[in-house]
Amino acid sequence: DSVKELGPHAFIVIGGTGDLAHRKLLPAFFKVLQNSKSEHSEQTGILVGVSLEDWDDERYRDWLIQLLHDSGLHTAELEAWCRKNAYYQPLAAESSAIAQSYESLASRLTEWDRKHQLEGNRVFYLAIPPKIFPETARQLAAAGLNSSSGWTRLVIEKPFGWNLQSAEELNKVLLERFDESQIYRIDHYLGKDTVQNLAIFRFANMMFESVWNRQSIRNVQITVSEDLGIGDRAGYYDKAGALRDMIQNHATQLLTLIAMDAPSRFYADAVRDEKLRVLRSIDPIPVENAVFGQYTAGESHGEAVPGYLEETGVPDNSTTESFIAIKVMIANWRWQGVPFYLRTGKRLPRKVTEIAIVFRDPPVRLFEPLGVCDSHPDVLRIRLQPDEAFQLSFDVKAPGEPLEVRQKTLEFSYRDAFEHIPDAYCSLIADVAAGDQTHFVRADEVEASWRMYAPLLDCPRKIAPYTAGSWGPSEADALLAANGDAWQTPIPEREKMN
Repeated sequence: DSVKELGPHAFIVIGGTGDLAHRKLLPAFFKVLQNSKSEHSEQTGILVGVSLEDWDDERYRDWLIQLLHDSGLHTAELEAWCRKNAYYQPLAAESSAIAQSYESLASRLTEWDRKHQLEGNRVFYLAIPPKIFPETARQLAAAGLNSSSGWTRLVIEKPFGWNLQSAEELNKVLLERFDESQIYRIDHYLGKDTVQNLAIFRFANMMFESVWNRQSIRNVQITVSEDLGIGDRAGYYDKAGALRDMIQNHATQLLTLIAMDAPSRFYADAVRDEKLRVLRSIDPIPVENAVFGQYTAGESHGEAVPGYLEETGVPDNSTTESFIAIKVMIANWRWQGVPFYLRTGKRLPRKVTEIAIVFRDPPVRLFEPLGVCDSHPDVLRIRLQPDEAFQLSFDVKAPGEPLEVRQKTLEFSYRDAFEHIPDAYCSLIADVAAGDQTHFVRADEVEASWRMYAPLLDCPRKIAPYTAGSWGPSEADALLAANGDAWQTPIPEREKMN
């Protein structure tokens, strides 16, 4: 996966035995470790798990080695690394004793710095529920763990707050104890190679960047669809809804990468400055620019599935949206008058994340006198998952007579062109260790994003039903039709191509 030099450091996972650590974080860490360019991999540091289980180092090492087996990553070298370089710090469950746990961690880190020659370099990864981010940051700072003789970095997972007020409060707690240069707000979408390639695609290929504006583009569509329902997540999802779960973070990050101007240089703050300018060019979105939907019983992949209100744990009178479509207008020179349509939902036909750039029609229907009225807009589709690909659709003349125009495509598949695409968490973990914040979200970005969605978060909303297995409610189609637009169908699944 990643080939970045890791360098000596302590990678401390708070929540080191939890679900996120087990499923995503630790397997990615070991992949990065395995593929580090370091000539002396045993010098790349240590792993420290911090959690509520009353374990010791050996118990944690046994757990890690079982994780390696379960993840298909087990090698003799990684097992030996765990036996030598993995440690565990139990965290007290009683609030009165938590401070002592962090003081003990600080003391042990000082010992490990000397033993492993870590130079005081530390990553604290908060793989814990967001509601305890603030208290954990306070405890780290109180124990003196917000600085060291080397560098200290703090990684937190989304969501970064629940609304604008809570995001501001979280940022206040973090920034009173850590510098912004130390904080890595991780949105795993930004770790995907295809997402990171958006800047390369635009700014390294003049043929695309030259038409990336209101003169050539009619609309932009971002679809983040899921074919599953809410499963056993009703406790979280019914409080969050599709807007908080997907639009405010993932889809909005994609919007900024598509819409931003070229940075002065390709380094972290220059890129994030341009993304912030996009967000500040968007006024708070009025309720009439949004459609809220909720799936009803239907069919998914040939099987009958229940409606949202029939899911376990969902109140009978819930008005939480499982689908949302939004029209966003960016008031700047490049995009004035070009609608950006964002949609996401549960129980849609397929799991897919795709951006569709719909170009304007020619200014003159040149072939109409020849009986050709049937033309189609050129569309560039960028699929981010699954089976990452690009597809450009355009009109051509069909052979023979009479004159007929057909739409054909050029396609590029990442998996056909490259042997392997790194896991998003692998890329981001390597970036944290390297001190590269380009693909992480800055405090002012977080607040600007919450601000633009503020009118939609807790407003009275009309919930439009849609059948499970469909692309959402008809009201979402009407949102585009009012502007003469229509949703673009995502690229067919790979086995159906060609």
